Amino acid sequence: MEVGFLGLGIMGKAIAMNLLRHGFKVTVWNRTLSKCDELAEHGASVAQTPAAVVTKCKYTFAMLSDPSAALAVVFGKDGIVEHVSGGKGYIDMSTVDAATSSKISEAITKKGGYFLEAPVSGSKKPAEDGQLVILAAGEQALYDEVLPAFNVIGKKSFYLGQVGNGAKMKLVVNMIMGSMMNAFSEGLVLAGRSGLDPSVLLDILDLGAIANPMFRMKGPTMIQGSHPPAFPLKHQQKDMRLALSLGDDTSVSMPVAAAANEAFKKARSMGLGELDFSAVYEIVKAVEPPSQIS
Repeated sequence: MEVGFLGLGIMGKAIAMNLLRHGFKVTVWNRTLSKCDELAEHGASVAQTPAAVVTKCKYTFAMLSDPSAALAVVFGKDGIVEHVSGGKGYIDMSTVDAATSSKISEAITKKGGYFLEAPVSGSKKPAEDGQLVILAAGEQALYDEVLPAFNVIGKKSFYLGQVGNGAKMKLVVNMIMGSMMNAFSEGLVLAGRSGLDPSVLLDILDLGAIANPMFRMKGPTMIQGSHPPAFPLKHQQKDMRLALSLGDDTSVSMPVAAAANEAFKKARSMGLGELDFSAVYEIVKAVEPPSQIS
Protein backbone atom coordinates (compact mmCIF):
# COMPACT_ATOMS: atom_id res chain seq x y z
CA MET A 1 0.00 0.00 0.00
CA GLU A 2 1.26 3.47 -0.91
CA VAL A 3 0.25 6.21 1.51
CA GLY A 4 0.97 9.86 2.16
CA PHE A 5 1.78 11.28 5.58
CA LEU A 6 1.52 14.93 6.61
CA GLY A 7 3.10 16.19 9.83
CA LEU A 8 6.32 14.78 11.27
CA GLY A 9 6.27 15.91 14.88
CA ILE A 10 6.88 13.48 17.73
CA MET A 11 3.87 11.33 16.86
CA GLY A 12 3.80 11.71 13.09
CA LYS A 13 7.46 10.82 12.67
CA ALA A 14 7.09 7.67 14.79
CA ILE A 15 3.97 6.53 12.93
CA ALA A 16 5.43 7.19 9.48
CA MET A 17 8.62 5.35 10.42
CA ASN A 18 6.57 2.40 11.60
CA LEU A 19 4.73 2.26 8.28
CA LEU A 20 8.04 2.30 6.41
CA ARG A 21 9.42 -0.53 8.57
CA HIS A 22 6.39 -2.66 7.70
CA GLY A 23 6.81 -2.30 3.96
CA PHE A 24 4.46 0.58 3.16
CA LYS A 25 5.56 3.06 0.49
CA VAL A 26 5.28 6.44 2.21
CA THR A 27 5.39 9.96 0.78
CA VAL A 28 5.91 12.55 3.51
CA TRP A 29 5.49 16.30 3.95
CA ASN A 30 6.18 18.61 6.85
CA ARG A 31 5.91 22.38 7.13
CA THR A 32 9.62 22.41 8.06
CA LEU A 33 10.85 20.22 5.20
CA SER A 34 14.16 19.37 6.91
CA LYS A 35 12.16 17.16 9.29
CA CYS A 36 11.57 14.85 6.32
CA ASP A 37 15.28 14.05 5.96
CA GLU A 38 15.41 11.15 8.43
CA LEU A 39 12.34 9.55 6.86
CA ALA A 40 13.91 9.95 3.41
CA GLU A 41 17.00 8.10 4.65
CA HIS A 42 14.70 5.19 5.50
CA GLY A 43 13.10 5.13 2.07
CA ALA A 44 10.30 7.69 2.17
CA SER A 45 9.61 10.01 -0.75
CA VAL A 46 9.41 13.71 0.08
CA ALA A 47 6.76 16.05 -1.33
CA GLN A 48 6.96 19.84 -1.36
CA THR A 49 3.30 20.48 -0.52
CA PRO A 50 0.25 18.70 0.96
CA ALA A 51 -1.38 19.01 -2.48
CA ALA A 52 1.48 17.04 -4.03
CA VAL A 53 0.98 14.26 -1.49
CA VAL A 54 -2.76 13.87 -2.05
CA THR A 55 -2.26 14.04 -5.83
CA LYS A 56 0.21 11.15 -5.69
CA CYS A 57 -1.39 8.93 -3.02
CA LYS A 58 -4.79 7.28 -2.80
CA TYR A 59 -4.66 7.45 1.00
CA THR A 60 -3.22 10.43 2.88
CA PHE A 61 -2.78 10.45 6.66
CA ALA A 62 -2.21 13.60 8.72
CA MET A 63 -0.99 14.10 12.28
CA LEU A 64 -0.98 17.82 13.03
CA SER A 65 -0.60 19.85 16.20
CA ASP A 66 -3.97 21.56 16.65
CA PRO A 67 -7.19 22.64 14.88
CA SER A 68 -5.59 25.64 13.16
CA ALA A 69 -2.80 23.48 11.72
CA ALA A 70 -5.29 20.81 10.61
CA LEU A 71 -7.43 23.43 8.83
CA ALA A 72 -4.42 25.14 7.23
CA VAL A 73 -3.21 21.92 5.63
CA VAL A 74 -6.66 21.30 4.13
CA PHE A 75 -7.74 24.82 3.14
CA GLY A 76 -4.47 26.74 2.82
CA LYS A 77 -2.33 27.37 -0.26
CA ASP A 78 -1.38 24.10 -1.96
CA GLY A 79 -3.70 22.36 0.50
CA ILE A 80 -5.58 19.11 0.37
CA VAL A 81 -8.94 20.43 -0.74
CA GLU A 82 -7.48 21.95 -3.92
CA HIS A 83 -6.38 18.57 -5.27
CA VAL A 84 -8.40 15.86 -3.56
CA SER A 85 -10.54 14.00 -6.08
CA GLY A 86 -12.97 11.12 -6.38
CA GLY A 87 -11.81 7.95 -4.69
CA LYS A 88 -9.09 9.62 -2.60
CA GLY A 89 -9.08 9.01 1.15
CA TYR A 90 -7.98 11.54 3.79
CA ILE A 91 -7.37 10.24 7.31
CA ASP A 92 -6.81 12.95 9.93
CA MET A 93 -5.17 11.60 13.09
CA SER A 94 -4.81 15.02 14.71
CA THR A 95 -6.48 15.77 18.05
CA VAL A 96 -9.03 18.45 17.21
CA ASP A 97 -12.58 19.37 18.17
CA ALA A 98 -15.61 17.80 16.46
CA ALA A 99 -16.46 21.04 14.61
CA THR A 100 -13.02 21.08 12.97
CA SER A 101 -13.36 17.44 11.90
CA SER A 102 -16.82 18.10 10.48
CA LYS A 103 -15.62 21.11 8.49
CA ILE A 104 -12.77 19.10 6.97
CA SER A 105 -15.05 16.14 6.26
CA GLU A 106 -17.58 18.32 4.44
CA ALA A 107 -14.90 19.87 2.22
CA ILE A 108 -13.32 16.51 1.34
CA THR A 109 -16.60 14.77 0.56
CA LYS A 110 -17.81 17.69 -1.58
CA LYS A 111 -14.83 17.05 -3.84
CA GLY A 112 -15.69 13.34 -4.09
CA GLY A 113 -13.12 12.18 -1.55
CA TYR A 114 -13.60 10.10 1.57
CA PHE A 115 -12.82 11.25 5.09
CA LEU A 116 -11.97 9.48 8.32
CA GLU A 117 -10.96 11.06 11.60
CA ALA A 118 -8.64 8.80 13.54
CA PRO A 119 -7.07 10.43 16.61
CA VAL A 120 -4.99 8.12 18.74
CA SER A 121 -4.58 7.37 22.42
CA GLY A 122 -0.92 6.98 23.28
CA SER A 123 2.30 8.99 23.12
CA LYS A 124 5.81 8.65 21.67
CA LYS A 125 6.78 5.15 22.87
CA PRO A 126 3.47 3.47 21.91
CA ALA A 127 3.71 5.22 18.53
CA GLU A 128 7.21 3.86 17.99
CA ASP A 129 6.12 0.37 19.06
CA GLY A 130 2.87 0.28 17.06
CA GLN A 131 0.84 0.14 20.27
CA LEU A 132 -1.49 3.11 19.82
CA VAL A 133 -5.26 2.93 20.24
CA ILE A 134 -7.04 4.35 17.20
CA LEU A 135 -10.38 6.14 17.62
CA ALA A 136 -11.82 6.31 14.11
CA ALA A 137 -15.07 7.79 12.83
CA GLY A 138 -16.42 8.73 9.43
CA GLU A 139 -16.54 6.77 6.18
CA GLN A 140 -16.65 3.09 7.15
CA ALA A 141 -15.54 1.88 3.73
CA LEU A 142 -12.36 3.97 4.11
CA TYR A 143 -11.86 2.57 7.61
CA ASP A 144 -11.97 -0.97 6.20
CA GLU A 145 -9.53 -0.08 3.41
CA VAL A 146 -6.88 1.45 5.68
CA LEU A 147 -7.21 -1.18 8.43
CA PRO A 148 -3.90 -2.80 7.34
CA ALA A 149 -2.18 0.50 8.15
CA PHE A 150 -4.05 0.84 11.43
CA ASN A 151 -2.96 -2.68 12.38
CA VAL A 152 0.67 -1.55 12.02
CA ILE A 153 0.14 1.76 13.83
CA GLY A 154 -1.91 0.46 16.75
CA LYS A 155 -2.77 -2.47 18.97
CA LYS A 156 -6.53 -1.81 18.70
CA SER A 157 -8.79 0.21 16.43
CA PHE A 158 -12.30 1.36 17.29
CA TYR A 159 -14.83 2.47 14.67
CA LEU A 160 -17.08 4.97 16.45
CA GLY A 161 -19.61 5.94 13.78
CA GLN A 162 -20.21 9.44 12.44
CA VAL A 163 -17.58 12.15 12.09
CA GLY A 164 -17.03 13.95 15.38
CA ASN A 165 -17.29 10.89 17.59
CA GLY A 166 -13.58 10.13 17.29
CA ALA A 167 -12.65 13.70 18.20
CA LYS A 168 -15.01 13.71 21.17
CA MET A 169 -13.75 10.36 22.48
CA LYS A 170 -10.13 11.51 22.25
CA LEU A 171 -10.88 14.71 24.17
CA VAL A 172 -12.64 12.76 26.92
CA VAL A 173 -9.65 10.38 27.21
CA ASN A 174 -7.12 13.22 27.35
CA MET A 175 -9.23 15.21 29.80
CA ILE A 176 -9.17 12.25 32.20
CA MET A 177 -5.43 11.78 31.64
CA GLY A 178 -4.64 15.45 32.31
CA SER A 179 -6.75 15.49 35.47
CA MET A 180 -5.02 12.32 36.70
CA MET A 181 -1.58 13.80 36.05
CA ASN A 182 -2.40 16.81 38.22
CA ALA A 183 -3.62 14.65 41.12
CA PHE A 184 -0.56 12.41 40.72
CA SER A 185 1.75 15.44 40.83
CA GLU A 186 0.10 16.76 43.97
CA GLY A 187 0.41 13.34 45.60
CA LEU A 188 4.13 13.05 44.85
CA VAL A 189 4.84 16.51 46.25
CA LEU A 190 2.61 15.90 49.28
CA ALA A 191 4.46 12.68 50.06
CA GLY A 192 7.84 14.39 49.83
CA ARG A 193 6.83 17.39 51.93
CA SER A 194 5.38 15.03 54.55
CA GLY A 195 8.74 13.32 55.02
CA LEU A 196 7.82 10.27 52.94
CA ASP A 197 9.81 8.74 50.10
CA PRO A 198 7.97 9.42 46.80
CA SER A 199 9.57 6.33 45.23
CA VAL A 200 7.95 4.18 47.92
CA LEU A 201 4.65 5.86 47.11
CA LEU A 202 5.13 4.73 43.49
CA ASP A 203 5.63 1.14 44.65
CA ILE A 204 2.50 1.28 46.79
CA LEU A 205 0.37 2.80 43.99
CA ASP A 206 1.58 0.14 41.58
CA LEU A 207 0.24 -2.61 43.87
CA GLY A 208 -3.19 -1.10 44.38
CA ALA A 209 -6.43 -0.49 42.54
CA ILE A 210 -5.19 2.66 40.80
CA ALA A 211 -2.04 1.07 39.34
CA ASN A 212 -1.64 2.21 35.74
CA PRO A 213 1.03 2.48 33.04
CA MET A 214 1.16 6.29 33.19
CA PHE A 215 2.12 6.40 36.87
CA ARG A 216 4.56 3.54 36.34
CA MET A 217 6.25 5.15 33.35
CA LYS A 218 6.22 8.82 34.33
CA GLY A 219 6.67 8.66 38.11
CA PRO A 220 10.40 7.84 38.36
CA THR A 221 11.44 10.57 35.91
CA MET A 222 9.10 13.11 37.51
CA ILE A 223 10.78 12.56 40.89
CA GLN A 224 14.12 13.21 39.19
CA GLY A 225 12.81 16.44 37.66
CA SER A 226 13.19 15.07 34.14
CA HIS A 227 10.39 15.54 31.59
CA PRO A 228 11.54 14.52 28.09
CA PRO A 229 8.62 15.29 25.76
CA ALA A 230 6.64 12.17 24.86
CA PHE A 231 3.45 14.29 24.83
CA PRO A 232 4.22 18.02 25.06
CA LEU A 233 2.48 19.92 27.83
CA LYS A 234 1.27 22.60 25.40
CA HIS A 235 -0.73 19.94 23.53
CA GLN A 236 -2.19 18.53 26.74
CA GLN A 237 -3.37 22.01 27.71
CA LYS A 238 -4.90 22.46 24.26
CA ASP A 239 -6.80 19.20 24.72
CA MET A 240 -8.03 20.25 28.16
CA ARG A 241 -9.31 23.50 26.66
CA LEU A 242 -11.13 21.66 23.87
CA ALA A 243 -12.60 19.15 26.35
CA LEU A 244 -13.89 21.96 28.55
CA SER A 245 -15.50 23.53 25.48
CA LEU A 246 -17.19 20.20 24.79
CA GLY A 247 -18.39 20.27 28.40
CA ASP A 248 -19.87 23.72 27.79
CA ASP A 249 -21.66 22.44 24.68
CA THR A 250 -23.14 19.49 26.58
CA SER A 251 -23.83 21.27 29.90
CA VAL A 252 -21.48 19.00 31.84
CA SER A 253 -19.96 20.47 35.01
CA MET A 254 -16.20 19.76 35.01
CA PRO A 255 -14.58 21.52 37.99
CA VAL A 256 -11.74 18.99 38.30
CA ALA A 257 -10.80 19.31 34.63
CA ALA A 258 -11.08 23.11 34.85
CA ALA A 259 -8.63 23.19 37.76
CA ALA A 260 -6.26 20.87 35.90
CA ASN A 261 -6.42 23.13 32.85
CA GLU A 262 -5.42 26.13 34.99
CA ALA A 263 -2.40 24.19 36.24
CA PHE A 264 -1.31 23.37 32.69
CA LYS A 265 -1.83 27.02 31.68
CA LYS A 266 0.37 28.13 34.56
CA ALA A 267 3.02 25.63 33.50
CA ARG A 268 2.93 27.02 29.96
CA SER A 269 3.33 30.56 31.32
CA MET A 270 6.45 29.33 33.16
CA GLY A 271 8.00 28.15 29.88
CA LEU A 272 7.28 24.43 30.32
CA GLY A 273 5.08 23.98 27.26
CA GLU A 274 7.64 22.09 25.18
CA LEU A 275 8.36 19.60 27.97
CA ASP A 276 6.30 16.49 28.62
CA PHE A 277 2.91 17.12 30.21
CA SER A 278 4.28 15.54 33.39
CA ALA A 279 6.16 18.85 33.87
CA VAL A 280 2.99 20.17 35.53
CA TYR A 281 4.60 18.50 38.58
CA GLU A 282 7.11 21.36 38.63
CA ILE A 283 4.51 24.02 39.36
CA VAL A 284 3.20 22.03 42.35
CA LYS A 285 6.73 21.51 43.59
CA ALA A 286 7.58 25.19 43.08
CA VAL A 287 5.09 26.35 45.72
CA GLU A 288 7.21 26.86 48.81
CA PRO A 289 5.82 25.64 52.14
CA PRO A 290 4.91 28.42 54.56
CA SER A 291 7.67 29.34 56.99
CA GLN A 292 7.27 28.12 60.55
CA ILE A 293 6.01 30.80 62.94
CA SER A 294 7.54 30.53 66.40
